[in-house]
Amino acid sequence: MQIPHDTRRALDVVVALVNTAAEPDQPDGLSDLSSLRGFVQEYAISDVGELGVRDLAGVRTVRGKFAQVFAAPNSRAASALINELVATAGTTPQLTDHDGYDWHVHYFAPGASVGDHLAADGGMALAFIVVSGEEERLRRCEAPDCRRAFVDLSRNRSRRYCDSRTCGNRLHVAAYRARRKEADAHGSEQEEIVDGGEQQQGADHR
Repeated sequence: MQIPHDTRRALDVVVALVNTAAEPDQPDGLSDLSSLRGFVQEYAISDVGELGVRDLAGVRTVRGKFAQVFAAPNSRAASALINELVATAGTTPQLTDHDGYDWHVHYFAPGASVGDHLAADGGMALAFIVVSGEEERLRRCEAPDCRRAFVDLSRNRSRRYCDSRTCGNRLHVAAYRARRKEADAHGSEQEEIVDGGEQQQGADHR
């Protein structure tokens, strides 16, 4: 699946934002302004001014909306959520080549809050996925103890885990060990049956 660079980058930010949500084994990654500043810096969110409490609340709201898109049962439900996101953000498409990047489109309006910024650019990136008929690529990790979001960009839409080197390998190892344990238990049962049969035959010959 061919995705423009700026759309791919916006999708990466969407996924990262969704995955900051608190889970049973993970605290909220946006618990305070310091963590929000860290997120903005880590993902090089451009044109962000001084951040305040309202920004933190706004970004958390956008995070929840993005999470709903990943959980949407079909493209119609996903498109309704995305339309609401970009309408609320007040999108204003603009061509830009800031910071040495080639020409690309920013969808957030000049002076937009960081929440509206993320909603506009992230919402339009999600819209690209839906318009392409690829909304099923918006997934959650299938590992039973992990619900991290990811975008499946595999050729045949076969990716099941957020990270094949961690969740994927961990489950494969667990499944292998379970099969070995079952095989060993089955082998022990067969030995007991054989031993029992031999003992019975010996008794019959007495």
